[in-house]
Amino acid sequence: MLDLQKISTERRNPASAHIDELPTVEMLRIINEEDKKVALAVEKILPEIAKAVDVITDRLAKGGRLFYLGAGTSGRLGILDASECPPTYGVDFELVQGVIAGGTPAIFKAQEGAEDNGELACQDLADRGFSAADVLVGIAASGRTPYVIGGLQYARKLGAATIALACSANAAIAEWADIALLPVTGAEVVTGSTRMKAGTAQKLVLNMLSTGTMIKLGKVYGNLMVDVKTSNKKLEERAKNIVMEATGCSREESIAALAEAKGNAKLAIFLHLTGLGYEAGQAALAAADGHLAQALKQRGVS
Repeated sequence: MLDLQKISTERRNPASAHIDELPTVEMLRIINEEDKKVALAVEKILPEIAKAVDVITDRLAKGGRLFYLGAGTSGRLGILDASECPPTYGVDFELVQGVIAGGTPAIFKAQEGAEDNGELACQDLADRGFSAADVLVGIAASGRTPYVIGGLQYARKLGAATIALACSANAAIAEWADIALLPVTGAEVVTGSTRMKAGTAQKLVLNMLSTGTMIKLGKVYGNLMVDVKTSNKKLEERAKNIVMEATGCSREESIAALAEAKGNAKLAIFLHLTGLGYEAGQAALAAADGHLAQALKQRGVS
């Protein structure tokens, strides 16, 4: 029988023991004070997060993919992070994938019992062609969700890279991972409501994993998202601003460069700064594995 009291995210928080009796602002002050502890918990595991980013970058650079696997809030956070990668970094929708216990319906409504089925995770990964070339990040606030354990076991058998993300010390999922990311956030303001501090910590770590990886893959120049997809009016404007910021050119020059680069902000920057044509610019960026700074240095542009 599972003893939830042994899991830190399930214990009662003394600071909020009488939160139901407080004025609204004092209630919120307690929540805010507890939230402040989250970033500090993540800070303690930065070396482990860095190792995870390097592993993910290496796998993706060699043609692998990144999968997030979780149930409930953890699964939804993985889906959120995965879904933001294509528009932000111009990557294929297959490159970063979120998998949730219970499938698509579970994104919007809890699917009771799905998280207790480890075999379901194996099937979900197999259906997506998960292979030894890929990376699996298993996410579980408590660190003991059977669905996530099953997925990590499956990934390990295949020889894929495995990473566990939990918010409790001695998390069971860590046993099945090459790298364990354990920001221990402690008891929640509302006992067991791990969508709060634990969920915030998971979101911060997932931000780091995907952002760090995309930076190392050359999707960022300086701090500009140069591979942004111009798929709507807002992103078209962002691309124009990115080209102007990176080159110091006028808005009209930015529009012209983007037109020549067929909407590709990274290529537009490169063409404007080097004077090369479309095909030559594409070839030069490809030779630098998509790293704009490196391609510019090779052309003598700093």
